[in-house]
Amino acid sequence: MLKWALIFLVISLVAGFFGFSGISAATATIARVLFGIALVIFLIFLILALIAGQAVL
Repeated sequence: MLKWALIFLVISLVAGFFGFSGISAATATIARVLFGIALVIFLIFLILALIAGQAVL
């Protein structure tokens, strides 16, 4: 998920550099959404790991 967010970020930067502002804005939004989803998934797994770690002890 983070890989795709970085790919869309690079596409956004390249498109912005060449003056394609519409494409740049769209890919930046996609990158932001993918990063947010990856962050939420990370936090869920972190909480589950902490809960499982406490159950073992």
